[in-house]
Amino acid sequence: MKLHPFAKFVAILGRGKTKQRALSFEEARESMSMILRGEAEPEQIGAFLMLLRLKEEAPSEIAGFTQGTRDVLDLPSEVPEVHLDWPSYAGKRRQLPWFLLSAFLLAQNGTKVMMHGAAEHTPGRVYTDDVLRHLGFPIAGSLAEAADHIRARNFGYTTLEVLSPKLDALMNLKPLLGLRSPVNSFSRMINPFDAPVQLIGIFHRGFLDIHTGAAAVLGQPVCSVFRGEGGEVERRPNKPTQVGTTIGAGDMQLETWPQLLSEGHVPPDEDMDITGLEKLWRGEMGSDYAVASVTGTLAIALKSLGKADSMEAAQALAEEMWAERDRGFLPLRA
Repeated sequence: MKLHPFAKFVAILGRGKTKQRALSFEEARESMSMILRGEAEPEQIGAFLMLLRLKEEAPSEIAGFTQGTRDVLDLPSEVPEVHLDWPSYAGKRRQLPWFLLSAFLLAQNGTKVMMHGAAEHTPGRVYTDDVLRHLGFPIAGSLAEAADHIRARNFGYTTLEVLSPKLDALMNLKPLLGLRSPVNSFSRMINPFDAPVQLIGIFHRGFLDIHTGAAAVLGQPVCSVFRGEGGEVERRPNKPTQVGTTIGAGDMQLETWPQLLSEGHVPPDEDMDITGLEKLWRGEMGSDYAVASVTGTLAIALKSLGKADSMEAAQALAEEMWAERDRGFLPLRA
């Protein structure tokens, strides 16, 4: 029987401790393109994903998978100008997604933001698409729709299911396989509209090197990665935050952003009532933690975007933007 074209990629990963190796950028790119074009068998895909999980992903692989995904995206004929790509794949279970208000402030002040994420894939979490629907903002059903939303409101959001139904299906294999797969990592890097600045939230410190390394392989102009609350792009104001940034193919630059609140421990939000986002925006409720989350996250974005040249200046600008927001409406209310 003739060897299946995809079998070579499984073999590279499964040859044992002495012979196995990481996929090169081009091998990773080709393998992911084949998966997304339907050119790999289910048995091969399962073996491939779990061998990668066992080995742990290398930056070259994450970069190649990202490029392989970009190669097959259904892009609109006119790609909009986007300043910032903001992935949201983790969901929140301990605190509300205060980072959304940071993104809204950027959009209200002229920064064009593309956000993309996964719909519910882990029980007990609040996901961005549900919150946006509550706020009255439509979820783009295509990248063309997302482009229209960005042109109209400086903000667009779509789900991984829209970006790539096959990737979405692979991400939802966790209950079947018992483990997360590399899809959970590289989906954050898809950056469909090729924004010059990316923000990436991670769960574990080890992924900081993987994501910044992958961004350098891809030549991403600016990519800032940090361990965010719940794995989202959200600064934890009660702890110092290490932010790793790559500029193009350069080495990662590591900065430690200071703790904003004196309290080291903040109890989880037992209610997770998403109306709190509206109330905070309108000044109808007070929460030092929530405000510090919003301005602290915004400060990292502002510095990454080049709108401030220091952590102190970025935080001051973020607090000014928060104080001067229009409280009369949520900026994306339809």
